[in-house]
Formats: sequence, structure tokens, C-alpha cells
Amino acid sequence: MNTKPHYNGGKWTEARMHSFIKSALRSASQRWPPKYESIKEACTGKKINNKTGRIAAHYLCNNCKEEFPLKEIQVDHIEPVIDPSKGFVTWDEVIVRMFCEKEGYQILCKSCHSSKTTVEKQTAKERNKK
Repeated sequence: MNTKPHYNGGKWTEARMHSFIKSALRSASQRWPPKYESIKEACTGKKINNKTGRIAAHYLCNNCKEEFPLKEIQVDHIEPVIDPSKGFVTWDEVIVRMFCEKEGYQILCKSCHSSKTTVEKQTAKERNKK
């Protein structure tokens, strides 16, 4: 990646521009309907939330198979948006992976999502060492 500033009137490097574009795409992905379809399909019904004592919809974690309220789950791309073993390839690939159909998403509890993310980051770190 070129670090010489040549975006935004020479004020931004290529890395800063990539960060800006990725942020804009992530913002748009928050409104992507298939993402919400995957959440809806993972719903197991309304139950008492043990933390609050209130009734809340619960969702099945695709990994540990436990049920969690909405605030304790995350929508995960089954195939990471940027493949940790390859790194960034093209914006076209990022867009296709980010805006996948509902089958490309899974619902994970925060703990399982954190574990998956840690493995992906370690893979990317090892790739960068080569």
C-alpha cells in the first residue's frame, strides 16, 4: 500500500482512504436486509432475560448453541469480509463478502464472536510475518 498522501488534496494516505471507504461500507451494511433476516431466523422466542428479569426475545448462538438476548449476540460473516489468510485483494471482493445473502451470516454470542475474531487476527498476523 502506498503511504504517500494523494487523496483529499494530498492530506490522506492510501491507508487513510481505505479506512474511510471501509467505514462507509460498514455503515451501509448496517441497513442490509439479509443481515436482519438471519437475526430473525435465529430467534428462539421470548424468554426471561436472566440479567434483567424481563421478557426478551432470545437468539441461538450458531457456535455454542446457547440462547442469548439481542444485546448479547452479534451478526458474523461466516466468510470474513477480508480473508485473514490472503488479506485485502480488491474492493469488489470486500463488497461481495460484506453484502452477502442471509446464508453468509451466522449469529454468535459475544464470547464466541470474540474467539472467532481472535483466531482470524492471529491468522492475519502470521500472514504478515511472511
